[in-house]
Amino acid sequence: MGVAGSFPGFAGRSPVPVMDRDEADRALARLGAEHEAIETSLLALQDHAGRRLLEGAELTGVTEERWAAAEQSITLLWGYFDAYAGALRKAREIRAARRYPGKDDLAALTDVLRGDSVTVANTHAVGPGPSLGGPARLSERFTLEELVARMNDLYARALDMVVAADSVWSALPARIDLLAAELRRTRSLAHSVGVRPGEHPAGDDLEAITEELTTLRAQVISDPLAFWSPGPGSAAPGGGRPDTARYDRAARALEEVRREIEAVLAVRQDAEQRLARLRDVLSRADRTLAEARSARGEVLAKIAASEVPAVSGPPTALQERLAAASEYRRHAQWNRLSPLLDSLEREAEDELLRARESLTSVTAPLAVRAELRGRLDAYKAKVARHGLAEDPFLIERYDAARRMLWSAPCDLRVAEAAVLRYQQAAADLLAPPPPGGHGGHGAHGGQGETP
Repeated sequence: MGVAGSFPGFAGRSPVPVMDRDEADRALARLGAEHEAIETSLLALQDHAGRRLLEGAELTGVTEERWAAAEQSITLLWGYFDAYAGALRKAREIRAARRYPGKDDLAALTDVLRGDSVTVANTHAVGPGPSLGGPARLSERFTLEELVARMNDLYARALDMVVAADSVWSALPARIDLLAAELRRTRSLAHSVGVRPGEHPAGDDLEAITEELTTLRAQVISDPLAFWSPGPGSAAPGGGRPDTARYDRAARALEEVRREIEAVLAVRQDAEQRLARLRDVLSRADRTLAEARSARGEVLAKIAASEVPAVSGPPTALQERLAAASEYRRHAQWNRLSPLLDSLEREAEDELLRARESLTSVTAPLAVRAELRGRLDAYKAKVARHGLAEDPFLIERYDAARRMLWSAPCDLRVAEAAVLRYQQAAADLLAPPPPGGHGGHGAHGGQGETP
């Protein structure tokens, strides 16, 4: 059914074979479907929420530059589409003229459907200076297929820009607003516990986060494409994701501040209990030191020839800092109270330990005397159980040791030697006689027994 022949192409193109009726009908059907698809896409782009936002926004930076280019592309798209629709309408009119088109009709259809019969204005011909390649043409001619390819390219670039901007606007401002609301709650809580700018590092951090979120939101609104990361190797429009690095840093910084404020809040909740424990620890340290000072006087009066360490005074510096901590609590200065309580608790425990060590060191001579007294009485009881309580020699040794231990001042070295002499004498009397030897009272002249 085809009609033989061809017609020359434009500007040196190869001749285009003339279509037959069936080829022309199929081409018309395909181009009609493409026309509907292109129109649907252009109308969708026209109604896209991102495009409407771009039209109404005060843009800056890369977004301003790319949107200016995209607007030109969209305008050019509609011009191309009108030319495409006009060519398709012309082809349909030629085909509708006769049920069985003749050779001239098919040649005309071929020219419209496959030839470079579509003329559009050359927007690149208008510029500030002459073209480097000579005078620019004021119009360009395309085949319908070339025009569709050109429209597809322009549409993809415009849609990519619109989708990217809309994705950033859909993702970041809402998240920034939520973080800003959390920031306001945190600032209010921080103020209630005395965390303020210039007085606490966390207060300064909150100010910095506030400024960053304010700046970030303004930049996202005016230049969304500055916060867009294209997907690697993605050719689809809008392939990529919003760049949330700055938002993420602000969110992490706010989380760190919130944890610090929660720690301050914990201080506020148990501050009175911690202060009471501190008062108790320092009071015990003071009482222990007082006991050590009293014991030192007793030791100096009762023990001779003994070096007794000096006892320090009450921990007045810690008491002053404890009073300062109470003032911080009274004026709700929790940020100052928190580190002060931590250091006071450590130092108060150390002070109580030093007081106990001082008491132990001071009373050591009395403990030695008490141990010698106990040892002397224990040996006397042992001697009595063996029926030697009335032994004159042991009585003499016992009385000598007892006078030394119960006299004031007591010379511990001499008293210890006397106790050791009594122990030795008792041990000698209590020891069993050697085999074949003579028993008795040993060196002090007692009567022995004969075997």
